[in-house]
Amino acid sequence: MLRLPDAVPLSEFVRLLAGRLARGAANLRIDRLASLESADAASIAFLSSRAYRDKARTTTAGVVVTSAEMADAVPADVALIEVPDPYRAYGLIARQFEAWVNPRSTPSIHPSAVVALSATLGRGVAIGPGAVVGERVRVEGGAIIGAGCIIEDDAVVGAQAELRARVTLGRRCVVGDRSLIHAGTVIGSDGFGFARHQGRWEKIPQLGRVQIGVDVEIGANCTIDRGALDDTVIGDGCKLDNLIQVAHNVQIGEHTAIAACVGIAGSARIGRRCMIGGAAGILGHLDICDDVTISAMSLVSSSITKPGFYSGIFPLMDNADWERAAVVVRKLPDLRARLRRLESTLKEN
Repeated sequence: MLRLPDAVPLSEFVRLLAGRLARGAANLRIDRLASLESADAASIAFLSSRAYRDKARTTTAGVVVTSAEMADAVPADVALIEVPDPYRAYGLIARQFEAWVNPRSTPSIHPSAVVALSATLGRGVAIGPGAVVGERVRVEGGAIIGAGCIIEDDAVVGAQAELRARVTLGRRCVVGDRSLIHAGTVIGSDGFGFARHQGRWEKIPQLGRVQIGVDVEIGANCTIDRGALDDTVIGDGCKLDNLIQVAHNVQIGEHTAIAACVGIAGSARIGRRCMIGGAAGILGHLDICDDVTISAMSLVSSSITKPGFYSGIFPLMDNADWERAAVVVRKLPDLRARLRRLESTLKEN
């Protein structure tokens, strides 16, 4: 049970959330963020869904944050903060608790780190044990380079960005301001470029970069390949889960979210504000427009030009059979409508 070393008055949470203290003492001390079930009298808990109203009715939390519409589910002896969006409020407080419990690293360069003399380090940079910072690298102010990271020549790490342990940032690649890259991720590995010649594969050098925008978060053990000629680009505000493969020359638009184990083939272009479910596959050289949602395990085999919610799972079969079946499946809605019209005509006759 993780508790703050110093309890915080309820009035501070009201201020942070810009909420309304509907009941309770402003000087009540809170030292823990907890679920409705596990909360105690010194805990703050959140009711963000009607599905949890029954749990709210029996909570022993010191304070519950919820909307005015769900406030009646909170016991009368529990302090209450009302906000328009309880789930967003939970995120705000969770980030604040993280800052209290896990403060950012103190600016320093660990003695075991290797930093090239030509590298430029901004004010307040922290570099952890065993990290390697290459020639002409630029690390902007307040950035954190975790233990065992490798920053190759001419790369750039933006202000207040954080690279967790063992991240590799390839030569000339860029991570934008305030972006967070989790442990084990590799940015700027070679794209899968080979030419087949006389039954053998000849390597095609990958000469582009990876450009990651501002306020991006990339999960653990992802692989973002550098472009063949043009850059691989991940736009501002994108959120990527763990174990995602982004191939060379892929472009991902701003504020798109991608769940774990998605594979995106080379030169695919994904629009802004898209949501891609876990383990989906996106073939190369296609376009997905803005505001598209793709369900988990789907295979995107052709461009999507209209915003919407798309799903598609198909059994494995011989490719020629699959292509013929796919044509039929795509026409099924039209065939169904024609069949209904035919049935209606037969009934009338």
